[in-house]
Amino acid sequence: SRRTPAAALPPPPCARAPPPDVVGKMGIDLEAGGRTWTKPRVTKSQNPYIRLLVKLYRFLARRTDSKFNKVILKRLNMTRKSRPPLSLSKLAKFMEGKDGKIAVVVGTITDDKRLFEVPKVTVCALRFTETARARITKAGGECLTFDKLALRAPLGKGTVLLRGPVKAREAERYFGKAPGVPGSHTKQRV
Repeated sequence: SRRTPAAALPPPPCARAPPPDVVGKMGIDLEAGGRTWTKPRVTKSQNPYIRLLVKLYRFLARRTDSKFNKVILKRLNMTRKSRPPLSLSKLAKFMEGKDGKIAVVVGTITDDKRLFEVPKVTVCALRFTETARARITKAGGECLTFDKLALRAPLGKGTVLLRGPVKAREAERYFGKAPGVPGSHTKQRV
């Protein structure tokens, strides 16, 4: 049998050059979004109460059409930095003219000595400081947990969703333009 010389054979498919319209078009298009990270944040907390609440609100977010439950689930999974405390004075200010509604805070309710009279409010929060809880109940208000809120308002009807000030941490004052630069309000590290 006669063999054809190696030079006469066409190159194997892997050795062929790519068509001219494909050259220079590979890679990740970072400007158009690049590699997207779509996983939702999951809590790292070992607190069994928070873990059970995440389970409960994951179920409610899936089985109901309520955006309220989805927001609560997202906030329960947030870091502690993103769940800042809300003071009684801010709570009273936000709940003015909202009689009969339940204030919902995924975080801590703290006392504020500058507020002399606490209004009668129903509040649902992850936790309350001792003095804040005492002042709310003394004023005729009510302190709820999230499992009780799920029974009372499973779709979030008649609630007011509130948040504490995320940027109020001391550390936030040091972020931004360098201190001394024109237009900078950054605190100096002394």
